[in-house]
Amino acid sequence: MKRRERRCFNVDLIPCPHAGCKRFFRNRSGLTQHRHALHGFSFQMPATLQPPHEHSLNLPSPTPNSDPNDGEQPFADDDTAYYHGERDEYEMDCDGNVAPDISNEADEKYCDYHLELDGRICDAAGNFLPPDTAPPPLTSRQPNDWSPYRNRMEFEMAEFLYKKVQMSAGDIDKLMHLWGLGLAGHGDTPPFADHRDLYSTIDQTPIGDVPWQSFSMKYGADADLDGSPTPWMDATYTTWFRDPHTIIHDMLGNPDFKKEIDYAPYREWKGTGDSATRQWRNVMSGDWAWDQADKIAKDTATHGSTFVPVILGSDKTTVSVATGQNDYYPLYASIGNVYNNVRHAHRNAVAVIGFLAIPKTTKKHSDDPHFRKFKKQLFHSSLSRILSSLKPAMSIPEVVQFGDGHFQRVLYGLGPYIADYPEQVVLGCVVQNWCAKCFAYPDNLDSGEGGLRSREVVDTLCEEVDAGVLWDEWGVICELVPFTNDFPRADIHQLLAPDILHQVIKGAFKDHLVAWVEQYLEKEHGKARAKEILDDIDHRIAMAPPFAGLRRFPQGRGFSQWTGDDSKALMKVYLPAIEGHVPQDIIRCFHAFLEFCYIVRQDIIAEDTLQQLSNCLERFHRYRQIFQDTGIRLDGFSLPRQHALCHYSMLICLFGAPNGICSSITESKHIKAVKEPWRRSSKFNALGQMLLTNQRLDKLAASHSDFTARGMLENSYVSDHLGHLERSRTRNIRALASELGIPDLPLLADDTHTSDNVPLSACPRFEGRVKIFNSAAATFFAPSDPSGVGGMRHEHIRAVPSWHGINGMEIGRVLCFFSFQHSRETFPCALIHWFELIANEPNPDTGMWMVRPSLHAESRSRELSIVHVDTIVRACHLLPIFDADFAPENITLHNVLDLWPRFYVNKFVDHHAFAIAS
Repeated sequence: MKRRERRCFNVDLIPCPHAGCKRFFRNRSGLTQHRHALHGFSFQMPATLQPPHEHSLNLPSPTPNSDPNDGEQPFADDDTAYYHGERDEYEMDCDGNVAPDISNEADEKYCDYHLELDGRICDAAGNFLPPDTAPPPLTSRQPNDWSPYRNRMEFEMAEFLYKKVQMSAGDIDKLMHLWGLGLAGHGDTPPFADHRDLYSTIDQTPIGDVPWQSFSMKYGADADLDGSPTPWMDATYTTWFRDPHTIIHDMLGNPDFKKEIDYAPYREWKGTGDSATRQWRNVMSGDWAWDQADKIAKDTATHGSTFVPVILGSDKTTVSVATGQNDYYPLYASIGNVYNNVRHAHRNAVAVIGFLAIPKTTKKHSDDPHFRKFKKQLFHSSLSRILSSLKPAMSIPEVVQFGDGHFQRVLYGLGPYIADYPEQVVLGCVVQNWCAKCFAYPDNLDSGEGGLRSREVVDTLCEEVDAGVLWDEWGVICELVPFTNDFPRADIHQLLAPDILHQVIKGAFKDHLVAWVEQYLEKEHGKARAKEILDDIDHRIAMAPPFAGLRRFPQGRGFSQWTGDDSKALMKVYLPAIEGHVPQDIIRCFHAFLEFCYIVRQDIIAEDTLQQLSNCLERFHRYRQIFQDTGIRLDGFSLPRQHALCHYSMLICLFGAPNGICSSITESKHIKAVKEPWRRSSKFNALGQMLLTNQRLDKLAASHSDFTARGMLENSYVSDHLGHLERSRTRNIRALASELGIPDLPLLADDTHTSDNVPLSACPRFEGRVKIFNSAAATFFAPSDPSGVGGMRHEHIRAVPSWHGINGMEIGRVLCFFSFQHSRETFPCALIHWFELIANEPNPDTGMWMVRPSLHAESRSRELSIVHVDTIVRACHLLPIFDADFAPENITLHNVLDLWPRFYVNKFVDHHAFAIAS
C-alpha cells in the first residue's frame, strides 16, 4: 500500500476581511467557504426591535507557599462642568441646569447628570482642564516593547499554556524539550527553557502586581464561664488579602473599560416632555449613587470629582468534598462605574481581594454562643481591616488616571454588597429568619409592617433597648458592630443587593416551588403513584427539543448536585412538563413567578416594567395560596428568600438593574479564583499556592490589556475554531427535491408567503446549481441574554430535513437552507414548513402561544414555502402541550417535532424570546 504523503505546516495564514471576524485560513479555498457560509448568508436584526416584516419568521430550533504549578511535586480653576471620554455629551443651559442630551436612538433616551460630582478631567496635580484637552499617554513604553517577554509569540505562548490550557509543570517541561529538539538542528531554541523559566517571566511583569498580605486575629475575651478555654479560643486566624486601593486603581486605569464606564451619577429617561419616563440600567443610574453624590457635594472641595462605588461580594465555597471539607471564603471587589454587562462578562472588572478566615471547632462547641458571636465579629473586623486603605479617599479626593488616559479626582464609597441570605444575616447583624432589610416579624414577613432597617434606627435601638428585647422584638444582635460603621456614608442594611440567583432561581424556584410540587403529588396521590407521575414529568422534560444554549436533562430533573445553571435551565422547560398533573392555580403560580424572574433579569428596567413586576408578584402571592390550601404549607409563606422579592422594586430604583449585582457574578468567579487554582495546587497547604496562581493570572490579564491598548495584539494568529457550515449534499434543485421527498420543490411558492407582488407565473424557472447549508446565523440585540458585552447575540438556526403570527411574526420549521445564483445575484433561501396558531392569544394559564403544524385542508400535506433568509428574525423553541395522560415512551427529543400535534412557543427559553413573545 502506498504511504499517504504528510501535510506540511503552513505558517502563512490568510485573515478574513469581514469586519470584526478573527478567523484565519491556510488557503483561499477555506476563506471562500467561510465567507459564503458565515458572512454571505447571515442576517441581522436591528438593536431596537422594529415592527417585523410582513413575512418575518420565528423558527423552531430542533435541535505564598510552594509553587502550585510544580505539579509533578508532593502558584481647579473654574466651575464649568467638563466631560470627556465616551460618555454622552451635554451642555449647560443659561439657568445652570443640565440640557438633556437627546440621542438618535429610536426610544429618544436622554440622561440628567449630577451637577457637582460630574467627573471633570484634570492634570496629575488635580488642576481641572478644558474638556478638549488631549489625554497624556497611559504608558511610556514603546509599541514594540513586549517586556518581560522577548516577543509576541512568547507572550501568547505564556498566556496559552498558563491561562488557557493550564498545563502542568511537567507537561510544560516535556513540551519545551520536544520543541527544543526540533529547533536544535536550526540553531534555534523554544520560547521558554522549562516551566520555571515560564513562571519567572510572568512573575517579572511590571504591571498588575498587587502582592498578597496577611494579618492574624484571635479571640480576645476571657475564657468561658466554666474557666476551661476551648481550642477555638486559643487558635490564631489568618486572613490573606491584597490592597483593594491598588486593585481599584488598576480597574479605573484599565483601557478595556474606557468606552464602558460612567463618570457621574445620572438619571436616565425615555421619551420627551411630559411623556418621559424613568428607566434604570447601570449602578450609576440608580438613586443611591445620586444620593451619595448629594451628600459628598456638601463639601465644595469635592465638586468636579468622580464618585467610585466599591462593590463587594463574598461567599463560602467548597472545592472538594471527597478529600475532606475544603472550604474557602473569597472576598471580591468591583466598581460601580463600569457597565453591568462588563461586570457580568468578567472582563477583569471583578477581582478577588481576600480570603477570609473560617473559624472551626468541635461539634461540642459549635453551638457555643461565644463561638458564634466570635465568628461573626471576626468577619466584620476582617472586612474593616482589608478596606481601611480606601477610607482616606472617601472624604478627600485623590487623583487617578483612567483608562482613556485622563486624570480625575476620585472619591470612593462602599457600594452594594453581593451576598446570599445566610451571609446577609451576618452582614446585617440580625437574628436568623429575620429580614436584613426591614423589621417585619419572621412569622409574617410579607405583612408589610415594621419599616426599613437603617444604621441610625439600629444605633438608637441599641442605646435605648435591652439586648434581650432587641433580639426577640427587633431581630437585632446588639453585641455585633457592622464593618460599615467604620466608613462614611455606609449603611449595610441599605447596601445589601438583590440576589437573583439564591433568592429567585435557587431559592423560590428550585428549593420552594419545585419541592412543593413533589410534596403535593405525594400528598394527593400517595408515594407510589407520585413516583410514577414524577417519572412522567422527567420524561416530558427530557422530551424538550434541542435549542442553542439550552441544557439537556436526559434523565429529567432527578439529580442531587444542583448548580445555578441547572436551575436556570429547568425554569425554561418545567412549566409545560407539569401541566395536567397539577391544579390550574399551580400552573398560574409558576407562570406569574417565571414572568417575575424574567422581568427582573432584564438589562433595562423602566417605570412600566416596575408596574409589571408588582403585578407579577401580586399574582404569585395570590396563586401560591393553593399550596397552603392543600396542606403543603400549613405554616404559610414567611420565607426570607421569597420575602426578599418584595424589596426588588425599591432596590432597582436604588442600584439599577439587578443582573449587574447578582451573586451569579461571584459564584462564577469562584471557578477562576478558587476552584481552578485549587486543582492546580499540590493540595497540601493549597491556599498559598492558590494566591500565587491568582497573582500570575492577574499579571497576564494586565499584560494583555496593556499590549492591546498599544495596538500590539491586532490580527491575532490564535483564533477559536469554527466549523464550515456548508456540507456535502446535492448540487441542483431537482436532486434536492428528490432528497427531501418534495417532487414539486422547483415550483414551490405561493402568494400567501411571497414577499413581492410579482405573480409566480411571471417568475423565471430555475433548475440550476444550488448550495445546501446546515444552518444560518442570526444576530440580534439581546442585552439580558448571555451575549457579547455590547448586548449583541449571535445564534445559529439549524435546518433538519427530518422533521399565523405572534406580534406580526409567524412560526415555521426550517427543513433546508440553500442558495442559488440567478443573473449573477445570489439568493439565500430557506425551505419552511409553516406552523399555525391554535388561538389568537396566549394560553391564559401558561402565558405561552400555542401552535400546530399547518396542513393543506384537502390533501393534509404539509404547507411548505421557500422564503428569503432575510425574512427570518430568530430561532424559537417549541415545547409539547401535555394533558393528564402520560407521554408515550417512544417520543423523544429527536422525533417530538415530527410526532406531537400541538406545541407551546417557549417564551422562557431566553430573555429575547420573552420580550418578543410576551
